[in-house]
Amino acid sequence: MNPIFAMKLVTRLSLGLLNLALVFAVLSGVAMAGDQYVDREGRPVGGYDVVSYHTEEMPLEGLDSITAEYNGVTSYFATEANRDLFVASPDVYAPAYDGHCAYALAHDRKVRTDPLAYQVVDGVLYMNFSANIQRRWEEDIPGYTERSEAHWPDHEPEPAARPSRWF
Repeated sequence: MNPIFAMKLVTRLSLGLLNLALVFAVLSGVAMAGDQYVDREGRPVGGYDVVSYHTEEMPLEGLDSITAEYNGVTSYFATEANRDLFVASPDVYAPAYDGHCAYALAHDRKVRTDPLAYQVVDGVLYMNFSANIQRRWEEDIPGYTERSEAHWPDHEPEPAARPSRWF
């Protein structure tokens, strides 16, 4: 076998295997992505404007007329400016853990949330199950966040938590 031909063959096989590995990695990532927590109407964070959690004293309710698609769901916004901020950087504004409870995740569970039980810490929106659970989470945010981060890879591909009839 000609040495130049052999080198070309090895290079082509290597590139082919590299491409196959990249395709597998991309498809695996898509398959591993979890669903966002949504309420009974299919709205993430109860239809509140996720940008407003970062910019306002209290979150604002989103409008049906100002929306954007992200992570398989329609998000609602109070203003077009907020929608534009979100579209430009959704990872900055989207809630951690696909909107599931940060405290519950620290305890190795994927649980629904109340859109008014939240806190933005270091630019990250964390949601909680209830105001009482949020107070518990606030007792050790760094510790609970570290545990939540450790548990998230196992829980992310699971189905989203189911909404309750209470909120």
